[in-house]
Amino acid sequence: MGFASLLNTLRRLWAHDTFVYSLRVFIALASVMGLCWGQGRMDLVIPAFLGVIACALAETDDNWRGRLLAQLVTLACFAVAAIAVKALFPYPWLFLAGMALSTFCLTMLGAIGERYRAMGYATLILAIYTTIGVEQSRGGGFWREPALLMAGAAWYGALSVLWSALFAHQPVQQRLAGLYAVLGDYLVLKAALFEPVRGIDVEARRLELAQLNSKVVAALNAAKESIFSRLGRSRPGRKTARYLRLYFIAQDVHERASSSHYPYNDLADAFFHSDIMFRCQRLLSLQGHACRRLARAIRMRQPFDAGDETRQARADLDASLDYLRRQNRPEWARLLRSVGALSANLAELDRRLGSASNPDKLDEQQQDNSLFDRSPQSLGEAVDRVRLQLTPGAPVFRYAVRLTLAMAAGYGMLHLVHPEQGYWIVLTTLFVCAPSYGATRTRLVQRVLGTVLGLALGWVLFKLFSSLLVQALFAVAAGVVFFATRSSRYMVGTAAITVLVLLCFNQIGNGYDLFVPRLVDTLLGALIAGVAVLVVLPDWQGRRLNQVAANALAANSRYLREIMIQYEIGKRDDLAYRLARRNAHNADAAFSMAMSNMLAEPGHFRRDAETGLRFLTLSHTLLNYLSGLGAHREGLADHASDAEIARMTRGVIDALDGIAAGLANRTPLAASSAEEEALARALEQRPDDDADDGHRLVLTQLALIGGLLGPLRKVASRLWAPPTR
Repeated sequence: MGFASLLNTLRRLWAHDTFVYSLRVFIALASVMGLCWGQGRMDLVIPAFLGVIACALAETDDNWRGRLLAQLVTLACFAVAAIAVKALFPYPWLFLAGMALSTFCLTMLGAIGERYRAMGYATLILAIYTTIGVEQSRGGGFWREPALLMAGAAWYGALSVLWSALFAHQPVQQRLAGLYAVLGDYLVLKAALFEPVRGIDVEARRLELAQLNSKVVAALNAAKESIFSRLGRSRPGRKTARYLRLYFIAQDVHERASSSHYPYNDLADAFFHSDIMFRCQRLLSLQGHACRRLARAIRMRQPFDAGDETRQARADLDASLDYLRRQNRPEWARLLRSVGALSANLAELDRRLGSASNPDKLDEQQQDNSLFDRSPQSLGEAVDRVRLQLTPGAPVFRYAVRLTLAMAAGYGMLHLVHPEQGYWIVLTTLFVCAPSYGATRTRLVQRVLGTVLGLALGWVLFKLFSSLLVQALFAVAAGVVFFATRSSRYMVGTAAITVLVLLCFNQIGNGYDLFVPRLVDTLLGALIAGVAVLVVLPDWQGRRLNQVAANALAANSRYLREIMIQYEIGKRDDLAYRLARRNAHNADAAFSMAMSNMLAEPGHFRRDAETGLRFLTLSHTLLNYLSGLGAHREGLADHASDAEIARMTRGVIDALDGIAAGLANRTPLAASSAEEEALARALEQRPDDDADDGHRLVLTQLALIGGLLGPLRKVASRLWAPPTR
């Protein structure tokens, strides 16, 4: 029983990406430590460790061929950086110029994509590591530090490529599992909107849902990129095809989960004495739990059984809906049609989740299984992406300038205060200075607290364990803890890397000599980063909130265009439709992220926070209504109302584009529009008695969308403001 329990625990750990990542780091660090200890050359540990750490920080998900190419490029960048540092180190002014130029250029690589951002950031880290190694060097010639750093980086790179070849599909499983887990959370939270209680704050719950939706979008993007890196332009293998189907199922579930068919307060008021809202809530909640079970099944590579609970809940919902229909109350006619559409949507969502139990046999209606590649397709396209960001208004450019000046200030500070062990100032500045004020402030506090905690732990370990061998083992453990916690618990990660540094330096000297410099340098580096984010091209979210809001409305407008095309030609999950849907959700998530960053800024720069939150709620509600329209898309038979529906749809699209253009161009927006109000009234009052169910649903959803045009314009008119000086 004990062995079986241990085996099950190991299986669960193996299924988590953090454990697997940490295991690779453990193998790399432990082997380096073992080799150096066995050869009696502990003076080689520090640069070799730093090379391993830098290469691990540059790692991104890819197939083994892509990872091999990325590692070769990374090692080339590392080699150039290390040799340049070694050559320029004796010449402070040349070193300062080289550091400033490389910091700016490597940071601008982030404009190309996440892989290049990680590569550039890690190269900067390795350059500072090289300075630390040179500063601590006790001889060994020109090539000593570059060679040792490169050896550590190359060892981890080789291990990473080998791991990717042996366990090619493990990252895809982990990302799909994470996707379905956060989808489950989204469904459970969405179920709270159906609380059968009058007077609940629906807007507050919608705001919370919009913020959670950004996590779902991030998980969808991560899963898609992981699958695409294994797929490329070749025909998918059996496993990749299975993961692709699971991804498409998740996309469809997300669209249906984010759908709204009517204002929930109105439904709660109308059907207060019925259990229909409770039935909807229960079914959606059960589907959320089914998503979580599916996530565990994918993670553990076990069969998934959707179970019978949701089937019974669907039957109960249908029975409740049939009972309300038999009441024949005219005032309920339109509401019941919306509830019926909701019920049909939940039934299809349940069917889609059920199909995940055997995706290999899924006969998809997908006529287009291609994925859109967002990475640059040529060197020219990569250069164009960087060129487009070379403007003072671009966040990447502002961050590059800010980080460059902060690093230069750190280099000047270390010469002003104390040149001995002063490069920790520059390293701290690099780690703490983040693109946004909120992230920088959080990292600053956690970096300082983590350093203090790490110094305290290091002192305790020095007192308790005087054996250098035991300290070496703790150093390896600290390195593993750093990589396991650096993204989720930065303070713990900082404490771990501080312990690693202390223990490693104690192998070749007196580790106690590092306590005060490490603390002082951390405080100075954090102070420089904090000042830089306040005074050097600060990227206050209020300055660009109008542009992010405009992007959200424009993306929703394009999504509506693609939806209505589907109603003309019939349902086809082709690339154009899926891309429009994903762009709409990405834009919604971007606005949510901008608001989260804005709420972390000083009070003076949050003057538009209330307006921004109101816009986020309305924009996300708009996306919900569009998703409801998209969830039911199908080819409609010819009807007399088709021309009028097309005209009204064109009016809605023009209204969204007009508001978006006003926000983007910073032109004054009127708080109301007679034309838009007339369109909303026409959509609301248009009789649909002679229409079939499909046309009725389109008209109902368009009426809900039209009802948002006025509030959106009013909030957008308050959101627009001249740039903050």
